[in-house]
Amino acid sequence: MKLSLIIPVRNEERCVVEVVDNLRRVLLREDIPYEIVIVNDHSTDSTPTIIQGLAALDNRIRVVDTEEPYGFGLAIRKGLDICQGEVIVIFMGDNSDSAEDVVVYYRKILQGYDCVFGSRFIKGSCVVGYPKLKLILNRLGNTLIQLLFFLKYNDISNAFKAYRRQVIDTVKPLVSQYFNITAELPLKAIVRGFSYAVVPISWNGRLSGVSKYHIRELSRKYLFSIFYVWLEKILLSPDLHQDYLRCKK
Repeated sequence: MKLSLIIPVRNEERCVVEVVDNLRRVLLREDIPYEIVIVNDHSTDSTPTIIQGLAALDNRIRVVDTEEPYGFGLAIRKGLDICQGEVIVIFMGDNSDSAEDVVVYYRKILQGYDCVFGSRFIKGSCVVGYPKLKLILNRLGNTLIQLLFFLKYNDISNAFKAYRRQVIDTVKPLVSQYFNITAELPLKAIVRGFSYAVVPISWNGRLSGVSKYHIRELSRKYLFSIFYVWLEKILLSPDLHQDYLRCKK
């Protein structure tokens, strides 16, 4: 099964080469067929030139630009629309995610799961350099999600996840334009009955560049996405739910 990695980037000139090199090294070592889709989200530094250079070195790397309006969620949606693999992984361009965890995700999908969700907050995970305020808000937000959706899974808001193509096709249309897509996408997959595995992952705080995550600005957007999907869960009829389950067979 071909793996598509979607990497949204905005002003990641200091990180993106290392991110892509690590992924290529690990995927080639594991003999996993892949494509890397780098979505340039209106970068104003040298990121566009750098990623075009990466694509010139490997025909399995594709570069696409977002159009106005810009935003992390729109970049993800752009990548989802053009990727070609049967397994789709969203991977951050700031070097926070581990290429080795991509292999774990891929193997889990091959075992038959529809989705694989990493958690930074279970036994076996490793988190380095997480800002304290952001961590507190993360835990509060994920607790709210757990209560609303009756979930044991405790890291919905992390973007780094894997999906079968059929899951992505079923949860469309996606409406989030910003980082709140990290809640909308997995919650829709869960509400619509797709199976998922949860695995511990490694996460490292940004060592260079500037975070694009603005807490005050995004809090309302996250709440909108959470309650948007929660309302779908409440209104989803048993018959419609069975239709979703039949679609994934």
